[in-house]
Amino acid sequence: MNSVVVGLSGGVDSSVAAALLHHQGYDVVGLTLWLMKGKGQCCSEGMVDAARLCEDLSIPHHIVDMREVFQANIVDYLVAGYSQGITPLPCSQCNKAVKFGPMLHYARTELGVDRIATGHYAQITRDDSTGRYQLRRAVDTNKDQAYFLYDLGQEILAATLFPLGNQPKTETRRIATEFGLHTAEKPESQDLCLIEAHGSMQAFLDKYITPQTGEIVDQAGRVLGRHEGVHHYTIGQRKGLGIAHSEPLYVIGLDPMRNRVIVGDRSSAQDYECIVRQVNWVSIAPPTTPIRAEVQVRYRSAAVPATLIPLDGGMGLRIVFDDPQFSVTPGQAAVCYNGDILLCGGIIESRS
Repeated sequence: MNSVVVGLSGGVDSSVAAALLHHQGYDVVGLTLWLMKGKGQCCSEGMVDAARLCEDLSIPHHIVDMREVFQANIVDYLVAGYSQGITPLPCSQCNKAVKFGPMLHYARTELGVDRIATGHYAQITRDDSTGRYQLRRAVDTNKDQAYFLYDLGQEILAATLFPLGNQPKTETRRIATEFGLHTAEKPESQDLCLIEAHGSMQAFLDKYITPQTGEIVDQAGRVLGRHEGVHHYTIGQRKGLGIAHSEPLYVIGLDPMRNRVIVGDRSSAQDYECIVRQVNWVSIAPPTTPIRAEVQVRYRSAAVPATLIPLDGGMGLRIVFDDPQFSVTPGQAAVCYNGDILLCGGIIESRS
């Protein structure tokens, strides 16, 4: 059966993914996950646009209420992380626990469909020599989203299509116009859905974490200023410190137990190593000896050469960078590549 369930957020990318597959002859079923109330994609506004698209394409549209799952796996996850002085990465967690897994489960159990698709910019291939599915960067490197998909397992990759992975974003807009989709000119989402819904990450966090005034100190413990809540800061942050100093200062540590933000010069915010946990090996089996790779520690940072040293049977990694890296942040993801092939990824537990 040539059927596929397409995740629809109401944006142009997912709209074009559905329209392309429909045009290619697939029996497309639209599926929107209701994650929270408010403006923006994945919210009430996005559901309306997704429903209209399905009407235009004359395809079925299903809405699944995932608000409780989103609250437990994303909102509570973020609040707990920021309360502990780390900076969690919600998108990869959301893709695994809230979107792809539940989408595939619903498609199979409720609709009898074994294949799903989304508008993510990434590619999936199969290595015939190993039988493993490989996650690869998108052709459009500016839009590539493989970094956020590192935690997907083989079962999900085997059942997933990324129709936009082999084309630039400009082509997506062109196709949307050609097909007459009402989302063709819809502005692109610039922030996390939580930021869109609450106005800023600070506003979102202040809703759950009571701000407490505390000290900003240097590495020697000297008080340089005051802050309005440790959860407002992240490693490598320079702006918003409110400190007059002879040289630029950066956040190099967060101490929620003592309610302190620790600052230092730029070199103090650089690291040669980090420890990564909850590692998911995607395109290759977990190695038993050190391997070389390129590692990305932020979505918009460059992938840099490093040595990966397996820990705990590959469930953990010690990553040793060839050159010191700025803003290696606990809670964020370290994602490892061999060229455009995503090898693995995990959560940064600690800096060197």
